[in-house]
Amino acid sequence: MLNRPLTPSRRRLLQTAGASAALAALGAPLAVHAQAGPKIRIGYWPIAAGLPFYAAVELGYFKEAGLNVEALKFAGAQQVMEGMLSDRADGSANGTGSANIAIGEIAAPGSFKIFCSNPSNAKNVLDQVIVPAGSTAKTMADLKGKRVGSGPGIQNVTLAKTVLERGGATGATVVELPIGQHVAALAAGQLDGCYTLEPTGTIGRMNGTTRVLESGVIAKYVLGDPMAPWFGGSASLTSAFIKKNPAEARKFIAAYAKGVAYVRSKPDEARQYLKGYTAIEGPLTGEVPLAAYTLYDEFKPADIAHFQKFFDLFSEKGIFSSRLMVESMLYKG
Repeated sequence: MLNRPLTPSRRRLLQTAGASAALAALGAPLAVHAQAGPKIRIGYWPIAAGLPFYAAVELGYFKEAGLNVEALKFAGAQQVMEGMLSDRADGSANGTGSANIAIGEIAAPGSFKIFCSNPSNAKNVLDQVIVPAGSTAKTMADLKGKRVGSGPGIQNVTLAKTVLERGGATGATVVELPIGQHVAALAAGQLDGCYTLEPTGTIGRMNGTTRVLESGVIAKYVLGDPMAPWFGGSASLTSAFIKKNPAEARKFIAAYAKGVAYVRSKPDEARQYLKGYTAIEGPLTGEVPLAAYTLYDEFKPADIAHFQKFFDLFSEKGIFSSRLMVESMLYKG
């Protein structure tokens, strides 16, 4: 065998090998490298409300916790829920429609646990109705008989119809359209208005093609108070994942909570992480209004009551086949 120079790296390798052999001879257990845990597949819809998740991924909070998290982009909130129901995803990021998750829960009771929700209202804006920049509409009622777009899925369509109806826009036709196409459809004159979610309103306002007719429309027209918290989107994990991987689930939620704390304490700094996950980037990131966040252990009775009122709308409209109690879906820790 040829003699090879003893480089520092070879010396360390031989020293390690020698130490291992000595330990083995003494009957001492050898250290075993920790195996990577399960891949945690989290579905997200590319809207601003998912910011704590985007930031947690980019800042390495999940990696620090020893977790292997994969971010999966879906076209709509309903697809995120279906992904969880069919075991193609283990959870959802904030911004995933709470009612979409609830529909999955009704279809398969006990399947989902919400650990963080993103309340919005007239102050913490997520939802809004926008119109072309040159539109003469001044109030919701001015959309009477018009064509109004909404994001895809039953939550968006039901809420759009309810807001228009209660805002006096009778006879309006709601058209489902991917949220990324709202601004272009308004600019092209294909629609007269859109019930949409941020960052869409900001993109249209900044490029001069659309303007906001009204913000915080769900709090006002569904909950009856412009400042009421609308828990329209939620981060969740499947009960199957929590049961199979309880330690990883706790670590994941703790790391996600770090993302929430970061967005709360440094919102301006956090905005940069909208890039790559939503359609907004560059200077526009500084303009997007941010939703608030409520973790599972921060819900007050009044919050649960507002959340329940939102769910009850879907029961009243016949979208939910039975009344679903929000409290039963909240993660308990």
